[in-house]
Amino acid sequence: MRKNSIKNTRINGEVQKVLSALISREIKDPRINPMTTVVHVEVAPDLKTAKVYISVLGDDESKESTRKGLKSASSYMRGQLAKMLNLRNTPELTFIIDSSIEYGVHMSKLINEVNSKLSQSDEDLMDDEQDEEDDTEDDVVGEEE
Repeated sequence: MRKNSIKNTRINGEVQKVLSALISREIKDPRINPMTTVVHVEVAPDLKTAKVYISVLGDDESKESTRKGLKSASSYMRGQLAKMLNLRNTPELTFIIDSSIEYGVHMSKLINEVNSKLSQSDEDLMDDEQDEEDDTEDDVVGEEE
């Protein structure tokens, strides 16, 4: 099976759904942050291994403790995967912290700051243009008299 085949993509999606449900509903490890999201799953073509990309809302210490908690619960999750999905092999899970969501939020904040500064400078320019128009109208009225 090729890495980017339709079958492999479907397996990735199913494994992601099952793992998301397991992490949010069944695993009760206090080390795992409640704001943990499974971002993406890459199952190897031979179904032996799977890289699970997770996003954790919190500081670096919380992220690392969540990764360790998930690593200790990986055998349980692997067993649940075997029960829920009919696969030839059940992949061994490797958890990787993914910070792309935080990066996106940070970039969005920066864009919003720039937009607000630009809108303020546009308002200032509009006020300056309005003041200049008022000044030129006064000059024209003064010359007519």
